[in-house]
Amino acid sequence: MIAKLHSMLQNKEISCTELTQAYLTAIEKENPALNAYVTATPETALAAAQTVDRKIADGESLGLLEGIPMTLKDNISTEGIRTTCCSKILEDYVPIYDATVWKLLKQQNVVLLGKTNMDEFAMGSSCETSYFGGAKNPHNVGHVAGGSSGGVASAVGGNLAVYGLGSDTGGSIRQPASFCGIVGLKPTYGAVSRFGLIAYASSFDQIGPITTNVEDTAMVFDAIAAYDTMDSTSQGRKGEPVCRTLKNDIRGMKIGIAKEYFDGVRDDVRKSVEQAIEVYRSLGAEIVSFDLPALKYALPVYYILACAEASSNLGRYDGIRYGYKAESYFDVNDMMKKTRSNGFGEEVKRRILLGTYVLSSGYYDAYYKKAQNLRGTIVNAFKNAFESCDVILAPTVPMTAFENGHAVSDPVETYLTDICTVPVNICGLPAVSVPCGFDDKGLPIGMQLIGNSFRESTILNAAWQYEKAASAYRSADFGVKL
Repeated sequence: MIAKLHSMLQNKEISCTELTQAYLTAIEKENPALNAYVTATPETALAAAQTVDRKIADGESLGLLEGIPMTLKDNISTEGIRTTCCSKILEDYVPIYDATVWKLLKQQNVVLLGKTNMDEFAMGSSCETSYFGGAKNPHNVGHVAGGSSGGVASAVGGNLAVYGLGSDTGGSIRQPASFCGIVGLKPTYGAVSRFGLIAYASSFDQIGPITTNVEDTAMVFDAIAAYDTMDSTSQGRKGEPVCRTLKNDIRGMKIGIAKEYFDGVRDDVRKSVEQAIEVYRSLGAEIVSFDLPALKYALPVYYILACAEASSNLGRYDGIRYGYKAESYFDVNDMMKKTRSNGFGEEVKRRILLGTYVLSSGYYDAYYKKAQNLRGTIVNAFKNAFESCDVILAPTVPMTAFENGHAVSDPVETYLTDICTVPVNICGLPAVSVPCGFDDKGLPIGMQLIGNSFRESTILNAAWQYEKAASAYRSADFGVKL
């Protein structure tokens, strides 16, 4: 999709202003139903488009992403543009600096269409904890887009952006990508700078692309994976650009299957993933089965550690420095109490309370310390697994997109949708979700390919090969009508 639009712009088949206006018109028409965008930025978009058009008129060559309309999740800081984390407590917050990923893209003259919907502070798996109401699934608006990057997935899957950047703390890029039938990459921890990403759980959070196909994912990853001195965990991309490694033969590649990933997976999801395994077998890959018993600890370890980090990170929202402030109060303590009680939604307060509890005196050793030790166990289990395989293949989510309102009525069951995705975040590994079929309601099913650290080229090449071989699962009709 990106390559096609780049060629059209470079060959003057369409102007960047025309392309941008087509997407802005589509947003105006379709966003009321999808609720993908919470802040549209037409002035910013058209200004960037005019810059690109001037370059084209002067005969200058364009970068691959230059002039391509895109979107950002609303927890990625944008100087002068409202960034809310879809929370009442940051409803009117306008950052004074850019996140590194946005700075990198802005330097490449990309076209920012707006900021997209998300679960409040990225806490949720349906996008329904958003203060602005949840984003809807473009395949069926009666179903959720997934979370927490639901707005990005809804926009990209609904043809309201060519691509977008989301964040993935426990599956928040891959799960909505799976629900919306598109591609989502969670990079290796440290490959992409987190500077300017409003934190949920700092040792888990990672920014990554959501696109309509694997090649686009590789292009966007290459553009944002750079070392950043502003992020002490940053390492950048290792090796050559991922785009150059696509289309390599995967004959002889060892693809690992851990049976624990299939426990509790719905039958139609299991069937689609098993069919994908057969596609890989037909491409000459070697299928390796093994046990990964440490996976049973992943969900409790994730929720203990992530909530503990959230309780610390969200302590800054006190009504004093910025954001929402209670209107009436008796003293400073009462002001903070009322500000946080009224400013945060129920799910955020639930996770803050859980995190504070596991860090409290008398419970730290029983919960937080034990979870940290088990995190090391899970990391070692994956290290051992990659001694016998190149890539691990698993379902992205045990089910397809559930109906609107289900997550609110049963939050604990909703937490279980993360069971296949959180191990990757615990270990800091890269993983990509790729569409692999549909259920009987026409809702997409996704599989994920998990790689060893900084092996984005390996998993994306494997994903590209599958996408090519199983092209019947993909729709060629992406993008607005030009």
